[in-house]
Amino acid sequence: MKLITAIIQPHKLDDVKEALAAAGVHGLTVSEANGYGRQRGHTEIYRGAEYTVDLIPKIRVEVLSDDADAETLVGVIVKAAGTGTIGDGKVWVAPLDSVTRVRTGETGSAAI
Repeated sequence: MKLITAIIQPHKLDDVKEALAAAGVHGLTVSEANGYGRQRGHTEIYRGAEYTVDLIPKIRVEVLSDDADAETLVGVIVKAAGTGTIGDGKVWVAPLDSVTRVRTGETGSAAI
């Protein structure tokens, strides 16, 4: 089993959710995140004063998958979240030792 984590632009969340649903994903976790990558933030002018925004708002999406489906789902996320500009985000895959569904006690792939 794998944990797929994606950091994406907030306005691409609906596209990613729809693409994952079409790919057969039944559940995901979404949370707000702040950070920066190569873009290192940006400067803005507010009421005549210039200030630096160091941390850019992003969305973190987490999906559990079987080993066989992980690379396919990464491709689905990358395609749905991509705009071709700096700041599109990152996707990474981490191995999972075990998963247990709290309600039923199911473990492994049955819990996904």
